Amino acid sequence: MVAIYEMGRDSGLWDATVRTDVELITKKKLEHNAKNLDYFDALVFVSTTGELDLDDGQKKDMMSFIKDDGKGFVGVHAALDTNYNWPEYGEMIGGWFDQHPWSTFNAPIINEDPSFPAVRHFPKAFVKYDEIYQPKEWSREKVNVLLSLDSAKLNYANNPRIHRTDHDFAVAWAKMHGKGRVFYSTLGHTEESWQDPDIRKMYFEAIKWVLGMTEGSTASHPRPQTSGDPH
Repeated sequence: MVAIYEMGRDSGLWDATVRTDVELITKKKLEHNAKNLDYFDALVFVSTTGELDLDDGQKKDMMSFIKDDGKGFVGVHAALDTNYNWPEYGEMIGGWFDQHPWSTFNAPIINEDPSFPAVRHFPKAFVKYDEIYQPKEWSREKVNVLLSLDSAKLNYANNPRIHRTDHDFAVAWAKMHGKGRVFYSTLGHTEESWQDPDIRKMYFEAIKWVLGMTEGSTASHPRPQTSGDPH
């Protein structure tokens, strides 16, 4: 949260309001002139594990904020491990967490869309030490996969936590939810990753994109084939 606050302050591009509660996620008028969703241009959920304590009105307002008002949403890591009892949340972000088959490891990553501003600075193939989520109720046909694991370089032996038979493990994606821009990445689990200029730049550019400051496609594309792909 500090990194996201600092990126906005240092660049002069946004003012981040940092909260560990959900009081401001509403369009209702709040006491003491507190700011509600009407004041903001984007939401960033940073590892919001579990069910957020939002009532039905807040849920409706949050989705309207994204879908109808065209405001932005960025999900960091465990934002995918959130709100399992709220179907539209999963639809909005693109799916839900379903294990991290290799826990934290040196993840072999492919850059599938080097034209997209949030991943343009990454090489075509690279390695990051991080915890990579396996998504469920997720389809690459509904998102633009930006980064994914190189399936040819993964160890599948005796790993009961691998549930995706297609071995398609996305690491970052972009999509629309109504009029709103949505970005998600599993990167950012480790404390060290927030000192990594590559990861910071990815989220910096992702926030700029959901705010409409830059352009990048959300159109889906076929999965690239890698040598030794198991399927």
